[in-house]
Amino acid sequence: MEIIRNGSQPSAKGPAEYFTGTVRIDSQFQRTGDARVAGAFVTFEPGARSNWHTHPIGQTLIVTAGKGWTQCEGGPIVEINPGDIIWCPPGHRHWHGATATTAMTHIAIQEALDGKVVEWMEAVTDAQYLAGSGH
Repeated sequence: MEIIRNGSQPSAKGPAEYFTGTVRIDSQFQRTGDARVAGAFVTFEPGARSNWHTHPIGQTLIVTAGKGWTQCEGGPIVEINPGDIIWCPPGHRHWHGATATTAMTHIAIQEALDGKVVEWMEAVTDAQYLAGSGH
């Protein structure tokens, strides 16, 4: 058994090539060997969001604090709140992040396929993102 204490590993800044705004990533579990699961706490400051992306085996998000938005391509922007569990199916183009005025933290859990957990794409434009501000 392995116990990893929250705050026992260094935080990382979400890279500008994959995120807009200020994002902190606290990787809590990146398994080795035959294990395929990986996960992290991800905190988005107000206005911050991921780029469009997909996951080869899908992704589960568990919102732990704040208020956020998420969108699957072609669908509406959906508000997400603490306690919400979001399933992003394999290969579905989507993004997620904080609202324009409130930070949001979620736990992101995904599995690797051939060593890869995500396919990053272009940034979500301000117009695409702010379409959610009517929520």
